Amino acid sequence: MPELPEVEALAAFLQQNAVGRIVTRVDLAAVQAIKTFDPPLSSLGGLEITGAGRYGKFLDLDVSGLHLVVHLARAGWLHWRTGLPPAPPKPGKGPLALRVHLDDGNGFDLTEAGTRKGLAVYVVRDPSEVPGIARLGPDALEVDGETFARLMAGRSGQLKGALTDQTLIAGIGNAYSDEILHAARLSPFKMADRLGDDEVLRLHGAVRATLTDALERQVGQRAATMKGEKRSGLQVHARTGLPCPVCGDTVREVSFADTSLQYCPTCQTGGKPLADRRLSKLLR
Repeated sequence: MPELPEVEALAAFLQQNAVGRIVTRVDLAAVQAIKTFDPPLSSLGGLEITGAGRYGKFLDLDVSGLHLVVHLARAGWLHWRTGLPPAPPKPGKGPLALRVHLDDGNGFDLTEAGTRKGLAVYVVRDPSEVPGIARLGPDALEVDGETFARLMAGRSGQLKGALTDQTLIAGIGNAYSDEILHAARLSPFKMADRLGDDEVLRLHGAVRATLTDALERQVGQRAATMKGEKRSGLQVHARTGLPCPVCGDTVREVSFADTSLQYCPTCQTGGKPLADRRLSKLLR
């Protein structure tokens, strides 16, 4: 899933390559992707792209005052295209969800792999009209230590869920939450409202350090290379069975119905493996 660093890097890429260009046409290939009808997609035609930014994990393209807002969900991505074909794509064929044509013949595709479709596209006059944006908590890279401590103290749930709750803190997803907890040496199942002062400081520092490092590696990359750059920097996420690069212990996994998390027992849980929540009581 694209998270804060990747979406910020995509916005920076579009700032360099799309801002100043005129949208000549927008082709919708997956009807379920569009979540708004007023203004229509066609209203973007003939307008200049004047800015690109981010709200949490939402990508925002300012098109002369209208906003093309995209949530890439779990398996969505943006692909920059040079020399787009003039013929419109056939709806429902392949992973393509949306295609944006620009006046220089280039443009970009929004695609989504797999059968579970969650990619969402909105055309709005103000980004706050998007329900997911209206509900966002403070940005993960902007929240200060005092606010972060207050948010954790008021959350009666596990750290993994707290970090990925966009209404609490915006921008962190499954991968970077694993990385943050590993860097902070904290169990994903520890309760957020039971953190000691030192643990809160470590966690807040890990949020900033992990996301800042990822962002520095991502910005300046071409859209096509960002996913690989993300994978290359991961310490525990998606590394089940491999040695932890910090201590050498084997990275373990806990699976859920539709996702999983990875962690290092030595670094995070005092050497104790966490039980799969589907099978037995969680170890904290």
